[in-house]
Amino acid sequence: MHLKKLHILFIFLLVIIGCTTKKSGHLGGTTLEPISYLPKFEEPSKKFLKEKRKESLDFYYEFMNPERFSGMFLVAKNGKIITERYSGFSNYPAEIAITKETPLHVASVSKVATSLATLRLIDHKQLELNEDIRTYLPEFPYPGISIKMLLTHRSGIPYYGYFTFKVWPLGKELHNNDVLRLLAKYKFPLNFPPDKHFAYCNTNFSLLALIIERVTKKSFPDAMQELVFEPLEMTNSFILKYKQNNSKVSQSYNSRHVNQGFDYMDRVYGDKNLYSTARDLLKMDMGTYSKNFLSDSMRRLMFKGYSYEHPGMSNYGFGIRMRELEGKDTYFFHTGWWHGNTSCYASLRSDTVTIIALSNVYNRSVYQIKRLAPKFGNYPFEFKDDE
Repeated sequence: MHLKKLHILFIFLLVIIGCTTKKSGHLGGTTLEPISYLPKFEEPSKKFLKEKRKESLDFYYEFMNPERFSGMFLVAKNGKIITERYSGFSNYPAEIAITKETPLHVASVSKVATSLATLRLIDHKQLELNEDIRTYLPEFPYPGISIKMLLTHRSGIPYYGYFTFKVWPLGKELHNNDVLRLLAKYKFPLNFPPDKHFAYCNTNFSLLALIIERVTKKSFPDAMQELVFEPLEMTNSFILKYKQNNSKVSQSYNSRHVNQGFDYMDRVYGDKNLYSTARDLLKMDMGTYSKNFLSDSMRRLMFKGYSYEHPGMSNYGFGIRMRELEGKDTYFFHTGWWHGNTSCYASLRSDTVTIIALSNVYNRSVYQIKRLAPKFGNYPFEFKDDE
């Protein structure tokens, strides 16, 4: 064949391949090969599904008060949904019903997603776990605080919801950058020396969101889309872009169904402001089992306790709470509460079971999903019939 014709044929084949090959994803500027992020698990038996569906529904009707419940309830095994329930309204005056595709504010369960984004950047050598965060936020005024300390709430940094009362006009919207600027300007005393002990504090995760923005050179909502939501096919999840859609998203209500509205802290993200669904959070949980999504070493570090200064069952990993007791399987979970939104996500990792309850009407019953854990395995809970 003539050399010119061979050259034309070669270019034609390249064009065809380029048009038919799935596009590679990107991770903070690093090109990734197209891979499957969601693992495949064995299908649960019909007998198992029938038995656990009954137990899950018994719990739902006994503890969730279905006549008043506004939100989502889901139980799954190996990624297979055992049962799910949706009720109430995302906007009561407009009577917009909550469905399986309605994103609700998941409050502090957002920290799990922020952690996953951070750990993926560490996996891909764009962040260092033990690096002083001044490497990424040079204006940050306190030395010796690492990304690991932010992830595990061991930094000693004060909570922005407290120090802003003294130095910030409460009618003015607060953003993550404002939190950093206030820390740099006023140099508020740390609550304790770095890594001395555990103290849950939302400021840690607001700073992680800023670090993610600095490293990826993207807004946090866009970075989360790229790092977590798109790879895991969480198609109904997003970080609130406050000025664009705070009137359109699901609203939150107190127990009397009075709209709780938004306040000056509602622009801060990383610690909260993830809107998601029970089904999307199930995908997020499944992603934590995938070596394609997180390396084996990073998963081991995430689901490990770091605060053993005091005896007890409670501990915290990387953006995940846990209950540990010798001779029992560890119960991994995270709770959330912001305005009228309450949430609880449980990952029973010894049994690959996921339990999720979300409500946009203040409802502490969502935290009772721990009662289902002993139905699936050897978890550190005992409940009497009359409790």
